[in-house]
Amino acid sequence: MSPIKSLEDLKRVREEALEKRRVKANSGEIQIIVGMGTTGIAAGARETMKAILDTIEKDSLTGIIVTQTGGFGLDANEPIIQVIVGDQPKVTYGKVTAEVARQIMKEHVVGGKVVQEYVIQA
Repeated sequence: MSPIKSLEDLKRVREEALEKRRVKANSGEIQIIVGMGTTGIAAGARETMKAILDTIEKDSLTGIIVTQTGGFGLDANEPIIQVIVGDQPKVTYGKVTAEVARQIMKEHVVGGKVVQEYVIQA
């Protein structure tokens, strides 16, 4: 990436970033973020991540990006995941065991229906 030396360079970089975001949102791409901080791992986040990845593989799902992050700062609700579908608002789920992760994958990620009983209100 070339250095930004002028206002025009900054505007160009901003427009490129916004275009990438629009393309991602329009493609309906799904992003799942798993909290893998120490509290999350202690609460079972590894099993949650494994259940998500296994579901994607078993059901041959495509267009899903799974990433991990540190803690979300909501330790009492660990393990925590966030699901972002296209340009829709992100949904944060708490107390996501492997079984709950499979339910979220089936109902929200594939079916498009938010699993309200595990949603953490922000």
